[in-house]
Amino acid sequence: MGVAFTVDLVRGVTQVPAATVFLVLFCAGVTALLAAAARGLWQGRRWARSPVMTWQILLVVLAVGWLGVEASVWAAAVLAVALTVGVLLVLPPVVAATTQTAGEAGGSAPQR
Repeated sequence: MGVAFTVDLVRGVTQVPAATVFLVLFCAGVTALLAAAARGLWQGRRWARSPVMTWQILLVVLAVGWLGVEASVWAAAVLAVALTVGVLLVLPPVVAATTQTAGEAGGSAPQR
């Protein structure tokens, strides 16, 4: 969406340039946050699950609304991927991998 907003802005198609600039910056911020969260998940960081799960919930809401208006393959695909990623984020191996402390090399659960 950010690319589409930028193209509209460059072409001069938009009637509200200030709002379009805000939307471009907002999309860039969301992209940066999700990229950082993906990197954090790859590195086993616990904080990274929250923004990714929040995004999946937003995608589910979007897809359900989309399916309520028009049943399409794209809406079903978005729903399926969002639900799959959401479920994978809460599986015990993923939770265990993202709750380890830096000093734990053996992969065991953190001590309480």
